[in-house]
Amino acid sequence: MSSIIVRGLDESVKEQLANQAKRHGRSMEAEARDILAKGVNPPHIGLALMHAAQQIGGIDDLAVPERTDTARAVEFE
Repeated sequence: MSSIIVRGLDESVKEQLANQAKRHGRSMEAEARDILAKGVNPPHIGLALMHAAQQIGGIDDLAVPERTDTARAVEFE
């Protein structure tokens, strides 16, 4: 496993990191690792939307209007 050093970090950022780590019940180092891992692996938008829909009870009752327009071909000029 690799290590890095972050120089020039604002004191307020360090305090916020410490508070967030405390809320999550882990060390500042573990919190920073989690933040960095999530930052370089952004969530899949489709899965994020699916999970959001599941949290509010799904979308089974969502009314989807019938499409009545006709698709048009694209004109390249």
